[in-house]
Amino acid sequence: MLTGQEKIYRETNLGWVELITGCMFAGKTEEFIRRLRRHDYAKHNVIAFKPLIDQRYSVNSIASHSGTMLPSFPVASTSDIRNIFERENQKQKIDVVGIDEVQFLDPSIVDYIDELANQGIIVIVTGLDKDFKSQPFQNVDKLLPLAEFVEKLTAICHKCGNFANRTQRIINGQPAAADSPIVLVDGKDSYEARCRNCYKKPE
Repeated sequence: MLTGQEKIYRETNLGWVELITGCMFAGKTEEFIRRLRRHDYAKHNVIAFKPLIDQRYSVNSIASHSGTMLPSFPVASTSDIRNIFERENQKQKIDVVGIDEVQFLDPSIVDYIDELANQGIIVIVTGLDKDFKSQPFQNVDKLLPLAEFVEKLTAICHKCGNFANRTQRIINGQPAAADSPIVLVDGKDSYEARCRNCYKKPE
């Protein structure tokens, strides 16, 4: 069911941007899939994209850590998304576009998301707010002021059970060094959700 604010946008045929963000293991993808399925149930035409680099659980589906899955188009760039959207939109008008793990895409994705919303498309996006150094992640930092709706989720700290809003990269059982690569797509064996007190800033 649409919220009051969403109804206003829908009734005036306006698009909007929803950003779901937070650290790893916060349930971002679960919430993302839930929202897209809600639109599907409402008979909206939905299309979803995921970065080709993220093949942890599936190549052609968006998958949460808990195993929830949603069919999607794997893409390597904003150009891929544009081409697929235009092709599919000619077949049947698309109402909702979902983009998972937006931090892994090139920076031009931000302008394209804005363009889609200006065309009356609902765009639902997920992305990590910070990298393992607790620095703002690309694209997400630009989408924060652009989005009409922002939801920041927290996880449970792997060390103490407190609220976690940071992502700790683990290499050989120890926090990764500051010179480790920013992008390293992996699962539980390489990352932990940490709270403010348990997070160890890379050195």
